Parts: sequence; structure tokens; C-alpha cells
Amino acid sequence: MKLHRLVAQYVAFWKGLGAKFENNQAVLNTFCRAVAKNRDIRSVRARQVSAFLYGHGPVTRHWQQKYIVLRKFFFYAQSRGYIRVSPLPTTVPRLPERFKPFIYSPEDLRRLLASTDSTQSKRFQMDARTFRALLLLLYGAGLRISEALSLTLDDVDLQQALIVVRDTKFFKNRVVPLAKELNTVMTEHVRRRKRTERRPLNGDAPFFATARGTRLGRRLVERNFERLRTLAGVHRKDGARYQPRLHDLRHTAAVHRLAAWYRDGEDVQRLLPLLSTYLGHSSIACTQIYLTVTPDIMREGNKRFARYVFGERHD
Repeated sequence: MKLHRLVAQYVAFWKGLGAKFENNQAVLNTFCRAVAKNRDIRSVRARQVSAFLYGHGPVTRHWQQKYIVLRKFFFYAQSRGYIRVSPLPTTVPRLPERFKPFIYSPEDLRRLLASTDSTQSKRFQMDARTFRALLLLLYGAGLRISEALSLTLDDVDLQQALIVVRDTKFFKNRVVPLAKELNTVMTEHVRRRKRTERRPLNGDAPFFATARGTRLGRRLVERNFERLRTLAGVHRKDGARYQPRLHDLRHTAAVHRLAAWYRDGEDVQRLLPLLSTYLGHSSIACTQIYLTVTPDIMREGNKRFARYVFGERHD
């Protein structure tokens, strides 16, 4: 069996089961090109697989992602009798420390929002007020950037202060309520869009759009956020490899909500499933990845522990 034919068969198998398999398919297609797609699956050697996994740079966690995809693929090939032994390497390298998201402080958020006015230029290719509304929605509603950019006008019910997020990461829709202040910002955003558009807007028009009315692209937004972060002087001081990202606004929203519950004396364990549902996670385990322990959370946790054990109060 030719390698590319087996990959096509394997992808069709998973898609037939209803899986969204685009990311795995991309890895497998890249693997085919790396070892020659017309090669027979039985002639794929361990050194070729290792060369694909390791690449030319330092080992990153992307190595693990590729390894998992190939491990399942070769298991499929073995179970169908196309190969007898998997060519995967038997030793796994030590992977770098797991990436830690950046949690923006309230002051960081204020500086970012205040600096959006400085992005009103042709270089940024997007309206500064639209940019500010997008950042507020990402933080205030904890949306993924892909979810926010996919919204249409019909998806946002400003009368009920609700957003319908469609076809999310876990293949389902969810309804996200908006706080009063955030709903006010989104209402003004829509009014401004309708005033500046040259033609009437349909319900399927993008909620966040360029000056020309086309949907904002993710690369444009992320590139502009890097410039905004530089303008605002928001950067990491812990020596981490990556600077603060747009997606870290979602992590920050989850952490700030957890800290607020601790301060208010809420039953955090009871509320965690609600936070998981709000963020659109498939399980609480996914939400826990977002909950970085910050000094604020540690401080509030210590206060609660002291009240429980010693009856102390720290008001």
C-alpha cells in the first residue's frame, strides 16, 4: 500500500466517524511529503520518521503532537496488516516545560485598552474602536479569538444580552451571557457599524469587520495585537520564551473569575462546572489547564484556609 493512499484511507475512516480531522490530516500530509508519498508503507524506516519528528530545531512540544498523530496512524496500519512493526522511535526525548500562559493584571488590561487609540492608522488596517470592542469581548466573555471573529450580527442578541457561539472547538453551539457593561459596549459597536456602513447590513454580516465591511482575519488581529502590546509596554518579566498573546486574555478571564469567587467567599468547587460550561470546555479538566495559580488566588486561598483552621479573619 502506497503511503499517501493509506493516509487517505485513514483520514476517511476518522471523518466517517464524524471526527474533525483537519489538524491530524495536515500532519500526515506533511509526513507524506517528507518521506515521499509514493513510498510503500512497508519501506518507511525509523530514521525517516525520526527525521520528521525532530526537524532541524530544538525539541518542542510540537514533537509530541506529531508523535501522537503518527503513533495512532501506524497502529491503524498494523491492525490492518499493512505493516508488522511500527517504525516509530522507541525512545522519547525530554520535552521542554509546558507553556505557561501570561495572566494580565488589571493595570496591564487598562494600558492595552488605553493604547488602542494609538493604533488608528493605515499601518494597523483596522478601526481602533473596533479593536477595543474586540479585546473587551475576548476578556469579558472569555471567547476564543476564532469564536469572536466568526460571529455574525444575528449571533449577538443585544436585547437579551446573549451571544450564540456556533460550531465551537468541541463541535457544539453554546450561549454566552454578556454583563451589562459589556453589552453596552457591544451595542455601541453595532450602532457605529451601522452608521459607517455604506449599505444596509444583513444578519449574516460579520460582527467584527474591516473598514470595507469584510470579516477581520485572525493573522491581522494577532499581528496588530503584538504592536499594541509593544505600544502599551506589556511584556513578560519571567524570562519565558513567548511574549503575552491574544489568547491569554481568555486565560486571564478564567483566572480573574476564580479570584473573584475566592474574594466573595463562594464555593469554588461548586462553581467550577459553571465556568467550564461558560468557556465551552468539554470537561472541568480542560478548564483546570486555564487556572494558573496567581499571587492573588494564593493570597485569597490562604485567607480561606486560615479562617477554616484558626477562625482568623483578614478583612
